[in-house]
Amino acid sequence: MSAIKSFIYDNNLQWQASYSDKTDNCDYAYRGSLVITPGKVLSADKQLPPKATATQMILASNSDKIDFIACELETLDFFEPFVERYKEVLSPEGLYLLFVTDLDGDGKISYEGFTFNMFSLDESSVWNELLDHADLSKGDLKRLSPAEKIDEVYSEIKRSTLRIGDKTYDEIKALQSDEGKQLFGAV
Repeated sequence: MSAIKSFIYDNNLQWQASYSDKTDNCDYAYRGSLVITPGKVLSADKQLPPKATATQMILASNSDKIDFIACELETLDFFEPFVERYKEVLSPEGLYLLFVTDLDGDGKISYEGFTFNMFSLDESSVWNELLDHADLSKGDLKRLSPAEKIDEVYSEIKRSTLRIGDKTYDEIKALQSDEGKQLFGAV
C-alpha cells in the first residue's frame, strides 16, 4: 500500500472519496474530500462530521510524499490547520494549488518550506479551474476512466505555466474577504 494512502486511512482523513487507488502514472491518487479538523467523537462507533475539510481534492503521489494537490478550502482560516495536518507528507518540490472561497486575489506563497499556489474560487469548481489552467476541455477527458482523467490533468498541469505572482503569506491574508461563495438559483 502507498505511504500516502496509509497516512490518509490510518489517520481516518478520508471523507466522501470517489477515487482512492493507483493509476497508470501514479502510485496513488485520490479524489474526494480530506479531513482537516475531525468532528467530535461521541462514542467508540459514533463521530460527528468533520469541522473542516479540504473539498474537491485531487491528489497524486509517486513516493512517500504528495506530489500534487488541487483542492478547495472554504476559508483561508483552514489553511494553517491544513498544513499542520498534512505537512509530514508534503514535499518542498510538490505542486499545490489551493482554491480558496473567501480569497479576493491570487498569489504564490512559501509557507513552512512548501510552495502553495492560492487562487480565488467564486462560482466555479476546482475541476473546471484545473482544466482551464491545464488548457484542457471536458471533451478532452470525456471517454477517459476516472484514473486516466487524474493522470491527464496532473500531466498537463505540471507542464502549464501558472500565471500567478509571488506574495507573502501576510499579503495573502490581507486578501481574505468576509464574503463566501456566492450561491445562485433557488435557495
